[in-house]
Amino acid sequence: MNGIMAAPAGALERRDVSGMFGDFISYLDAAPSTVATYTRALRPFIAYLRENGITAPEREDVIRYRDGLKETRKPATVQIYMTAVRLFFQWAEDNRLYSDVTRRVKVAKVDRTEHAKDYLTPGQVVDVLEAAKKEPGIRGLRDYAMLMLMFSAGLRTIEVSRANVEDIRPRGEHSVIYVQGKGHEDRRIYVRISPDTEKAVREYLKARGAKDGEPLFMCTGNRRSEGGRMTTRSVSKTAKEAMKAAGYDSERLTAHSTRHTAVTLALLNGESLEKVKQFARHANMNTTLIYAHELEQDKNDCSDVIAAAIKKAAAER
Repeated sequence: MNGIMAAPAGALERRDVSGMFGDFISYLDAAPSTVATYTRALRPFIAYLRENGITAPEREDVIRYRDGLKETRKPATVQIYMTAVRLFFQWAEDNRLYSDVTRRVKVAKVDRTEHAKDYLTPGQVVDVLEAAKKEPGIRGLRDYAMLMLMFSAGLRTIEVSRANVEDIRPRGEHSVIYVQGKGHEDRRIYVRISPDTEKAVREYLKARGAKDGEPLFMCTGNRRSEGGRMTTRSVSKTAKEAMKAAGYDSERLTAHSTRHTAVTLALLNGESLEKVKQFARHANMNTTLIYAHELEQDKNDCSDVIAAAIKKAAAER
């Protein structure tokens, strides 16, 4: 294990952990994107130890680190960072290198009963699509086609980034797009796309002179990235710029709002939970139920009934 000797059986000694982080990252058996996420999530903890001169952290050091994160980071971010720290110390104890000092350390609680992002109405979607189409040249065709696909098929940014030209193909009487979602290494899952969406994508591909084997959506306007595959960051930036151009500038409206919109509009227009779960590729029905719960909350008119009762009582005095 790169020169690090395991401690003998029994109580584990406290030692300098700084040389262990690289071994932990090398040990991870996961997709490159997951490894990169854990690497980024551990960096603040490594910096915290270095800045405070801590070489052999105790449970109290981890708690102070967590509390410091809570002051400047969102609960979801704190949870990711602390998960990485926990996994590191669990690995260290499993390999007899260091005690797991994170045991029974609580992390930030993330509310899983509602979404952090808003969805758009059909009219607002039209505004965003029209704003995207106004971009000059081939970029307008690309942005319009990409957002049509995201709004109507509920694609994640990673699915958009990974898509290739040949992933759109006929299946029966309809066309579909095969997607490689998060945590997947193949393209067995597909989503049906509407004729209007396919038309927009085909017009973009024709204008670009695209061929099989190329990314479905390619970068434009930047010399270094021109002709390359759009990254999740560039997909997110494009979606956000279109929303701002349409007049919808909110931190709760992001690229993920396109997927949130697709699922919400499917439910609002009468599709069943089972169909929407399959459409959205949710691993768990509870995720789909969050959308349904929010819509029920939106329809709850108790406050109007209460206000009417108070108004009636005031008028009868």
